[in-house]
This record gives sequence, C-alpha cells and structure tokens, in this order.
Amino acid sequence: MDAKELQPIKQRYGIVGNCEALNHALDTAIQVAKTDLSVLITGESGVGKEIIPRLIHDNSLRRMRKYFAINCGSIPEGTIDSELFGHEKGAFTGAISEHQGYFGAADGGTLFLDEVGELPLSTQARLLRVLENGEYIRVGSSEVRKTNVRVVAATNVNIQAAIRDGKFREDLYYRLSTIPIKMPPLRERGEDIILLFKKFAMEIAAKYQMPERITLSPDAEEIMKRYKWPGNIRQLKNLTEQMSILMRDTRVVTSEILSDYEIWPTIEEKGGLVRVGRPDADSHSYQAEREMLFQMINALHREINELKQQISGMPKSSLTPATVMPISTSHSVVDVTPQPTVVSVSPAAPSHSNLHNHHSEPTPYAEEYVEESLSIEEQEKRLIIKALEKNRGRRKKAAEELHISERTLYRKIKEYGLEEM
Repeated sequence: MDAKELQPIKQRYGIVGNCEALNHALDTAIQVAKTDLSVLITGESGVGKEIIPRLIHDNSLRRMRKYFAINCGSIPEGTIDSELFGHEKGAFTGAISEHQGYFGAADGGTLFLDEVGELPLSTQARLLRVLENGEYIRVGSSEVRKTNVRVVAATNVNIQAAIRDGKFREDLYYRLSTIPIKMPPLRERGEDIILLFKKFAMEIAAKYQMPERITLSPDAEEIMKRYKWPGNIRQLKNLTEQMSILMRDTRVVTSEILSDYEIWPTIEEKGGLVRVGRPDADSHSYQAEREMLFQMINALHREINELKQQISGMPKSSLTPATVMPISTSHSVVDVTPQPTVVSVSPAAPSHSNLHNHHSEPTPYAEEYVEESLSIEEQEKRLIIKALEKNRGRRKKAAEELHISERTLYRKIKEYGLEEM
C-alpha cells in the first residue's frame, strides 16, 4: 500500500508520520491481518508497538470476537501461568474458584502478549504448545483443553541475546516470529518528530483550555530532529506536556529552552557521531573535568602557601610564588596526583600555637605535615561551593570563574546535590 492508501488507517488509529519504516510496518500489519499467522513486533520501549496488534485484530476475520492485551512483565512469575492458562478450584492457596485464563476467554479472538521476552522459561514451554496445536492445561488440572487464539507478541529486548543467555527459547522465537514487524525508533523518523510535537501540543492545549499552543522555533526544530530520544514517543509527549504547562512568558520553544530540559542535538559527520552540547558518558573527552581538576590544584597550591606563611611567620614577599599550572586543552595524560606537603619549621620560629599565645612553650618538633583531602570529588565540590557563595548563587558568574560552561556547572550541581544553593 502507498502513503495515500495508508492515510485513512493512520487517521483511524491516531498515527502521525510518513517515514518509510513506519509505513512499511503498517503495510505489513494490514497484509497479515487476514491470516492466522503469529506476529512478533520488535522495537524500543515507547515507540507505539501496541497499535499494531489492535490494527491486526480490527482488520482480521476475528474482529467480531474478543481482543485481550496482556503485559507479561507486570504479572508476577508465580501467577503468570494461572493468568494465561487458568486454574482449577483449590489448585493453590487462594484459588477459591476455577479460572479459565486468557487463552480460554479469548477463544476465537486475538491475544496480544506485550513484553513476551519477560516470560519465565516454564511459561514459555506452555505457550509453545498452545501455538503449535492449540492445547493447554490449567494449573492444578490434568485435562487437556483446546483453544483457537490468534497470538500477536511484542518485545523491546534483544531476543537473540536472550536466546544466547538461555533466557528465551529459540523454538518459541521462531514460532512467534512467523511474521516479524519492526517499529522504528523516534530518532530515525525525521520530520515525524515535528508532526508528533504539533499533535501533542494541540491536544494538550485543548485538554487544558489554553488560549495558545506552544510552537517550535527553526533552531529548536533542528535540535528536536537531531536528538536521540531514548524514551521515544512517550518521552516526546511528556516533554511537550511539561513545556505546555510550565512556559508562561512565551509560547515559542527555542534552543535555549530545550537546553533547560536537557535536550541536546546529535549530528552526523563522516568521522562518526559528533555530539553538540551535553556529551554522553561513554563518548565525551572529559575536558571539563580536566579543567576543573587544574583549578583545584591551583587552589590547593595557594592554600598551602598561605598555611606556610602562618606557620613560619615569614613575610609574604619572601615566599616563593606557587607554580600555577596552565590549563591544558590537549588529550595527553597529565599526572596530577597530589603529593603530601612537608613544611619545615625553624626551631627559633614561633609555632602555629604561639601566633595566638606568646606565653606557651614552643612545640618541640622539626616538621609538620599538612593534611589535605586527596579526594578529587571533595575538592571539586568545595570549589563549586566557594564560587557559588562568592557570586551569591549566580551560576553564570560562578561558571565563568571556574572556567567551565554553565551546562557543566549545572550537571555538577545536580551530581553533588547543591541545587538549594
């Protein structure tokens, strides 16, 4: 079917988008609907896999019979067999009456098993028997029952990996995936992202009786299309709802507003993925962390010199200035391990305690070890606190003083639990 023929189906089920992968999935579902073949729908969480089984059932010869959608991951392992296949009265504690189960109740209709990859191995064996010959046995019974159910399954796990790990039966996989359908992730749907945003913005504005819906600026549209959307359509809908409610001063979403919601663009280049804005943990260069580390070391040098002056009583002009380490922008490895500082004290010089009390006896030791916390995290946290206090909580000024970006500072504040400052 071409895009025009699919349009009425999209309107009926509220499907928005025209990407080729989505159209192929819908076309496959329409073609297989008239048969009784098992269908396995794969795709990431939040891509809208639940639409496909409903579409298959409504366009099949079973459309006048019952349709059940079961989330296999939400049913406890101890009761999953009873829920699917039923049980006899007294089969276990709490079984006060018999229960026919979903396979009995859906006889002649369609059963959608969502998150089928979460089924225990024992239940997988029972499911395989139903798929092969339509036979099953209730829990606590020895009677073989028959059912005529069309099974459509879906999963967001890597089934091949689960098979290798012994968590999913290979024979069940081939039995379920007679017709495989793959739903594309949102990041691969291009312009569909903007269409979905507009749809959600209109629905939310109508739901909450807002005078105007939110819109995207051109630069924000580019960021939305290049963002990787780990939560897919579900994440996009939640984000649209948040911005619709919280944006009061303006109804135009800009790139700066998106950055407040941690939406960062991802662009493709010949050399591979280049991420703009907030880098991922597995791919960033740690440049910001290196800069912060050098700042910490410089501050540590200054504090040690101040402490030397207090202990020795020497004038400040006679002290050797601390060596200021330049901030490196290269990717070379620098040994920045702090070393314990030893400060020599002359016997004739007053001790640290004598600075406050001239009547006490000099301390009879020749060396004093200055202990500093060697934890990089603690030093980093202390620098951030000092910068925020100095600038009265103004994060932009604090970031400039620390020589890091505002985004890096926000991430560090959140990491160290300093949001209240």
